Amino acid sequence: MTNAIAANYKDPLIQSSNQDDDEIDLGELFGTLNDGKWLIILVTLIISFFGVAKSFLDIPIYKADAMLQVKEHSQTLAGLDPFSGSLENNIPVMAEIGIIKSRMILGKAVKNLDLDIFAKPKYYPVIGEVIARHFQKKNEDNIVSKPLLGQNSYAWGGEEIQVESITIPVDWENKELTLVAGEQGRFQLIYDDELILEGKVGKLVTKQLEGGQTPISIFVSVLESRPETKFIIVRKSRISAISQLKGNLTIKENGQNSGLLELTLESHNPELAVQVLNEIANIYVQQNVDHKSAESQKTLAFLEEQLPTLKVELEAANNILNEYKNRKGSIDLDVETKNILDSVVDIKIQETLLHQQRDELRQRYTGAHPSVVAIDKQIDRLQKQIHSHTAMVKTLPKTQQIILELTGDVEVKTNLYTTLFNNAQTLRVAKAGTVGDVRIVDYAELPDEPIKPKKILIIGVGFVLGLFLGVVAVFIRKSMQRGIEDPDLIEKQLNIPVYATIPHSKIQEKLTNRYRNKNSKTEIKRQAILALEAKEDMAIESLRSLRTTLHFALLEAKNNIILITGPAPGVGKTFISTNLATIIADTGKKILLIDGDLRKGYLNMILGLNRENGLSEIILNNITVEKATHTIPQANFDFIATGAVPPNPSELLLHQNFTTFLETVSKKYDLVIVDSPPILAVTDAAIIGRMAGAAFMVAKAGEHPMREIEQSVSKLSNAGVNLKGIVFNAMSVASSRYGNGSRKYVYQYNYARQT
Repeated sequence: MTNAIAANYKDPLIQSSNQDDDEIDLGELFGTLNDGKWLIILVTLIISFFGVAKSFLDIPIYKADAMLQVKEHSQTLAGLDPFSGSLENNIPVMAEIGIIKSRMILGKAVKNLDLDIFAKPKYYPVIGEVIARHFQKKNEDNIVSKPLLGQNSYAWGGEEIQVESITIPVDWENKELTLVAGEQGRFQLIYDDELILEGKVGKLVTKQLEGGQTPISIFVSVLESRPETKFIIVRKSRISAISQLKGNLTIKENGQNSGLLELTLESHNPELAVQVLNEIANIYVQQNVDHKSAESQKTLAFLEEQLPTLKVELEAANNILNEYKNRKGSIDLDVETKNILDSVVDIKIQETLLHQQRDELRQRYTGAHPSVVAIDKQIDRLQKQIHSHTAMVKTLPKTQQIILELTGDVEVKTNLYTTLFNNAQTLRVAKAGTVGDVRIVDYAELPDEPIKPKKILIIGVGFVLGLFLGVVAVFIRKSMQRGIEDPDLIEKQLNIPVYATIPHSKIQEKLTNRYRNKNSKTEIKRQAILALEAKEDMAIESLRSLRTTLHFALLEAKNNIILITGPAPGVGKTFISTNLATIIADTGKKILLIDGDLRKGYLNMILGLNRENGLSEIILNNITVEKATHTIPQANFDFIATGAVPPNPSELLLHQNFTTFLETVSKKYDLVIVDSPPILAVTDAAIIGRMAGAAFMVAKAGEHPMREIEQSVSKLSNAGVNLKGIVFNAMSVASSRYGNGSRKYVYQYNYARQT
């Protein structure tokens, strides 16, 4: 019957363990999180604190936006450009975005707004700028803040500086210069801890540097600050200033194929962001107009170059014709000759215009271009017609031939001059009325609120990140712990049964805190016994399970003496010994509890007794057993303290009197429980264990690596100690794993209730 009960007790545990090897134990996971809740809270609070600090320390960033429209076709006023039709084209939107971000546009904006000059007050590290911003919000009188923290050189709010121009050597570009404010608008400029020059607000200051370098000059128009306040000045290179502006500028098409471009610029200075964005938009629109009118400008320039020469030739031709008529007298041309004259004039005018168009095209294209080739063919055809008319003219009288030739020259040059002059006037009007491909739909306006930092988002992310890192830290800490937290591993690897698992008790934790001596870390005052304060606690139920199985374990033992030991101090031997003695005494048995730790035993302090007149005095025959025995009425068991601390505890335990003492008390009591020192620390437990009928080793969850438990078992076995099994103390681990939250140990609980 006994063997059957023992088998029924152990087999379900083993089966449950084997079935759960490959399963995720949610109770184990939640128990681990519960154990590390304070670590999780600490990490979460730290990360959340940094999130809150970042949200308030970050400089506010504002975003300004403008909108442009890219049209499909270029336009001129009333289509007055006679040469625009053949050169019209549609520029893709992406090309326009590239033009806006080009150095041609951004470089002009940098130059016009002096964006390559950076000047700002020098603030106290980390918190200085935050304090200055807070002061500035309430600074209605535009005053300068008083220095804080005894730091006169830092700006604390209300300071202002404006540098209109600065010239420095090339190798000083993109490097910090320090401007120190002085009395009555004076200042000093310092570079690399060396005074460069001194000046005054509102005056251009120039100084020639040694070594023939570029002279340095600076013009400060505004400087509001206390004396000794420092300012940071940086003259950026053109490339770096353009690159920085390009990095902060975003351009995208608002809708597919809409031709609407949205320009956004982010900056901590909202006024500057609006000014820069509007300047970029204006420069871009102007360059687009200039590009569209450039072709008309080239044609106009060519015509204006030809008109003076043509006017001189016209006047010369008129003079020659008039002189010839004066010499020969008035000569009338017949109708046929006039027709020939009109035809020759028309052909020569066409030829001259074609030559002018060819010269203009050759400024852009080669002679093999189709437009140039076509004009060359037209000129050849007109020249053939001129040769035909020349042959007809040669049949006329000599005087008429000369009059015809001179009159033709005058009419050709007159008509040509009139045509070119009219074209020039047309181009002037067309150039003045040129409209570009783009227009500004919306100018940038001053933003009301910053877009960054997003405080709620940063704080929320910080909280979630802290919670996540806290959980990760808990599991990392658990993975780095060498101690065993699963008693099944002890049974599998060492083939030693685990007789009981003592779950975490919150009541015991409260009792310990109640009786703890706050003035001393070593002294332990009297504490309440859990088995008396909370009889239904899960830890006590587990000890009742141990009490039941202990009955069967002692059936084949040589005596009724039980040894309670452990691998190391602080594993809970004293707690288990005291409460086990209490619950066994509840069954009506006569129990004796002995504090066998002659070195550091403190059971007497827990029970409120003195250490003297105990075990060591009994072995030395200085006192009788009856006189050393104390009755604990509330727990209904007897107790013997350690007595005075001997100089040689191990040798004292080897004395024959100790053996005689154990034999005597074994006959007088139903059960003798000896709380001994840890086995790995000293040999006392091995000495006592050889005289005990059964020994139990207490292992604390998470404290011992498998090697340590294995060495403890080996040391007890080599000493001839009858080690019955392990008592797994999970008092330091959350109850969700080793209490009613884990189905692995529910069987133990139910079995104890039934018995």
